Amino acid sequence: MFKSIYCLLVLLVISALSACSSAPTGEPPKPLTVTQVAVPAGMSTEGANLSTSPDGRVFLSWLQPGPTDGYQLMFSVRDGKGMWSEPKMIASGDNWFITDADFPSMTVLSDGTLAAHWPANAAEDVEAYDVNIALSHDGGATWSKPIVPHRDQVKSQHGFVSMLPSADGQLHVIWLDGRNAPEEGKGDMTLMHTTIKSDGSIGPEEVMDKRVCECCQTSAATTSDGLLVVYRDRSENEVRDIALMRYSNGSWSQPVLVNPDNWQIDACPVNGPAISSSGQNVSVAWFTGADEKLRVYTVLSNDSGKTFGKPIQVDDGKPSGRVDVLSLPTGGALVTWMERGEHGSEIRVRRIDSAGVVQPSVAVSGASGVRPGAFARIERSGNQAIIAWTSAGVSQVRVATVDLDR
Repeated sequence: MFKSIYCLLVLLVISALSACSSAPTGEPPKPLTVTQVAVPAGMSTEGANLSTSPDGRVFLSWLQPGPTDGYQLMFSVRDGKGMWSEPKMIASGDNWFITDADFPSMTVLSDGTLAAHWPANAAEDVEAYDVNIALSHDGGATWSKPIVPHRDQVKSQHGFVSMLPSADGQLHVIWLDGRNAPEEGKGDMTLMHTTIKSDGSIGPEEVMDKRVCECCQTSAATTSDGLLVVYRDRSENEVRDIALMRYSNGSWSQPVLVNPDNWQIDACPVNGPAISSSGQNVSVAWFTGADEKLRVYTVLSNDSGKTFGKPIQVDDGKPSGRVDVLSLPTGGALVTWMERGEHGSEIRVRRIDSAGVVQPSVAVSGASGVRPGAFARIERSGNQAIIAWTSAGVSQVRVATVDLDR
């Protein structure tokens, strides 16, 4: 009898402790603090993009009008104190192919070499453009002549580039390639890969996927188990879901779907996925219109992208996509996307914790709004996230910070 009473008391204590440990605190999560900051990008600028160097500096690149015609590709660097450097020009031209969806980027190789890319028209009478990549070995003071990673010489579309440096000093370049579709509406867009060394030498071209969506961004991230690439695939019956491939030991894995949304659409939605890593933590975000419902999803992984949890819906009910994602050391993520609000399109950001719990979203773009076709980009700098986008009206590159300690 005493033994039974003792066991009952133990069970009651355990139950009480379990209830206490799982009970809510009663305090809702504090909203993210978003602060717009001044950057050296003036009026009529566009194409905002971000990247982070191995030493933690954040590089902001953008496009601005040339002195007489065309465009200039510019960049500025944010140091550890939050100060932005004087802008430097990477390249200029009057034959560039510029759209809101396919915009330039830059990155930093392991030896400090800077790499930047932009799309340049390849023909006057058809919609054809090439990928141009330039390298700098002196911090951006001077740049090499453009390197074209694709060698097909077909007058077609080549773009939506992801550039990712590897530990061995090479630059991995992934792009959408239209060499098999020289005429619009005919043939298949392929996903291609090559490498570029810091001396400018180019490795062999590889076909990663023979049939992909025509005009959705690619995205790449590095893990301890290899490089990961996500993109919008395209099946024979026009299902355009998000696929993932891994590059390890010199070869690519077969593509696997991040999630079987089964979005069947006979047109390109111009809405690519985003991937980010922090150690073995990986997060992927994407937009889908499956079942005629517009949604933005995120999935989390803690094993370098080998497995993912269930999709987490992060939008506020009226998304138009254009996502980016930042994986956090805690195992959670920050997601940005475009949402249709009372005052037009706006960029919103939301935090997801490592358990998949979604916290309140916050508007980023503020009173300046966001250009409807533009994309926001997000990177991490210490205990802050940096978000860049192009404002509405008279376009201008804007930047805001988010305090990750809250």
